[in-house]
Amino acid sequence: MADNATPPAAPPEQRTAAIEMVLRRHGILPDGFVGEFTEHADDAWVTSNGARMVARAWTDPAFHTRMLTDGTAAAREMGFEFPEHHRHLVVLENTPDIHNVIVCTLCSCTAYTIIGAAPDWYKDLDYRARVVRESRTVLREMGLDLPASTEIRVWDTTADTRYMVLPLQPPATEGWPVEKLATIVTQDSMIGASRLDEVKG
Repeated sequence: MADNATPPAAPPEQRTAAIEMVLRRHGILPDGFVGEFTEHADDAWVTSNGARMVARAWTDPAFHTRMLTDGTAAAREMGFEFPEHHRHLVVLENTPDIHNVIVCTLCSCTAYTIIGAAPDWYKDLDYRARVVRESRTVLREMGLDLPASTEIRVWDTTADTRYMVLPLQPPATEGWPVEKLATIVTQDSMIGASRLDEVKG
């Protein structure tokens, strides 16, 4: 390696451990905090939260209206929490002619307490850069080939606004109970990278 060559970055796990060690040395990180925080996130910040909201919106017209009017209030109505900086949850409703997709061009922010931690592909620089400019092509590469007549709307997360997509309910699932409907809602569909059209009754 040449003297002026940049050394390779350490793996994420090693960098995380180094940061944790520095914080502990300075007394900033209480004992047990990392484990407790991780356990809470694994238990409370999950995709099933958003899936339950979607399923209820499909079956409860009044909740559907409240969810589109104020997503944050609708989520709290169901007992879901938000970090202080997540001031607004905006719910984007798909229609037969409009398809919404979410991105964070700056980093990889999502409404993680509602739809779960961002998947790796969402964090990828290629997705973040291209979906804004070539949304139809990027979605096709991900397996979602939308008709040319479908309008695609791309929404870029901001510092205090998070988004989730309200997917179209598959026709074959009309009449299903809320609990069963929630099992078919995926994180990808709430980001807008997939649709639920193929679900069978």
